Formats: sequence, C-alpha cells, structure tokens
Amino acid sequence: MKRIFDSRLMLIISMAIFGTIGLFRRSIDISSGELAFYRAVLASVFIGLFLLVTKNRIPFGKIKKQLPVLIISGIAMAFNWILLFEAYNYTTVSVATLSYYFAPVIVTVLCPILFKEKMGMKQWLCFIMSTFGIVLITGIGSFDTGSNHFLGILFGLGAACLYATVIILNKFTKGVDGIHRTFIQFVSAVIALCPYVLFTSGINITSLDKKGIALLLVVGLVHTGITYCMYFSSLKDLTGQKAAILSYIDPLVAVLCSALILHETMTVTQMIGGVLILGFTLWNELSPKKEDI
Repeated sequence: MKRIFDSRLMLIISMAIFGTIGLFRRSIDISSGELAFYRAVLASVFIGLFLLVTKNRIPFGKIKKQLPVLIISGIAMAFNWILLFEAYNYTTVSVATLSYYFAPVIVTVLCPILFKEKMGMKQWLCFIMSTFGIVLITGIGSFDTGSNHFLGILFGLGAACLYATVIILNKFTKGVDGIHRTFIQFVSAVIALCPYVLFTSGINITSLDKKGIALLLVVGLVHTGITYCMYFSSLKDLTGQKAAILSYIDPLVAVLCSALILHETMTVTQMIGGVLILGFTLWNELSPKKEDI
C-alpha cells in the first residue's frame, strides 16, 4: 500500500512539473528548435547517468529489431517539442496545452485504421465532442484574439499529431522497458535536432543571461530528465486508469499557471471547449475495454 501511495505521489508531482513547462518556455529567449535540442541533450545525459548508476543496462541484443521504430519515434518526439514550444509563443499557455491534449483523440481515431480495432459509440461520441471542444477553443468565426492565436492552436494540434505518432509507435515496442525506450528516443532526438538547429536558428545559447541558463537547466534536467524517471518509476505500481486520471493534473496546472502567474485570459467559450476536450478524452481513457499500458 505504501509503495502504491509513493508511486501515486511521484506521478502527481511529475504531472504538476510537466504542467509548468509553458511558463518556463516563455522566459527562455532562444528558438524552439534550440530549446528542444538542449532539452534532449540534458535529459539524455541525466537518464544515461541514472541508468549507469542503477546498473540498468539496455538489452540491445533483445531490442535490436525495434531500434528503427524507437529512432523514428524519438525524431517525432523532438519535433513534437518544437511545435509545442512554438504554440506557447503564439497563443496562451492554457489554449496551447488544451490543443496539445487532443492527441489521445487522434490516437483513438487512428487505431481502428492501423490496428483494425473497433470504435464503439462511446469512442465516436468522445471524438465528436472533443473535436467540438477544439472548435470552441479556436473560436472559428470570431478571431478576437488575433491570427497569432489561431496559428498557436495549429502548432498545438501539430504537436498533438506528432505526440499521437509517438504513442502509436510505442505500441510496437511493448517489450522495451519505459526508461530504456525514453533514453533511446532522447538520444535519437539529439541526433535529429543537431543538424536542424545548425541549419535554422543556429547556436545562440551565449545570448542567454544567468536566469535564462538556469531556466534552461531546469527544463532539461527537472522537467525532462528527473521527471521522466519519476514518471516511469510510478507507472510500475499503478493501473492504467489511475495513471490516466492523474495525468490530467498536467493541463490543469498549465491552465492555473496561465491564469494566475501569466495573467492570461480565456473566454467562457474557450473554457467550455477545454472542459469538453479534457472531459471526453478522460472518459475515453477510462474505458473498461482499454488495456493498461
């Protein structure tokens, strides 16, 4: 019982930390690609040391056939980060995060096509209502917050598509331990992002002041390295449904940070849209037919 409580506490803390990343991104004045690159580098080093200290060796011999899928998913994760960071630049943290949380809905729709899984009435209802929630957040027909707001939502939805890609690809790597899979994905992200950054924004880390460097270290080591280790450690003792419920602490914290710290506002319509997205995606996650992952 104590172990389950500890796992639940670790997941709550990790989700709360994930929810603050938009706040930190706003204060780091480098391109989204460069920030994603440093995040991947710092997290790779941290998790690599964690695996080394705990003597948790990666069984490359057993997973060599799955390495191509892991590498592709790592590249998708890298550009997912870039699009999410760009979303934070163009719209509010709350709207960007809620758009990003459309990813489970995308997975729900794609799984019947890719894995020949059947979609019941419940899944269709969740898809329709969550999509309606996106329409309300976007404010189609009323762009009072400006075109940048709509562009930010597009970046958020693009990040959601790439995150959905990572989730689907992970279905092909079920025999790989979570922390091993994440380490390989992070290293793949570093390799993919290095040439991307060099040929786009370039290296501008010297332009950051001490505060910017400190925040960058927090994003790489705390938000990614430490928090991912906590996340995967907690999942071992929790059911899929409990993990699904607690994962929604992430968007709730993001919305609170947006409103209370950044003083960003949401219209009543956008709030309703956010409730529809989170409510129906959570309901879909809690389907009794869904396997614990």
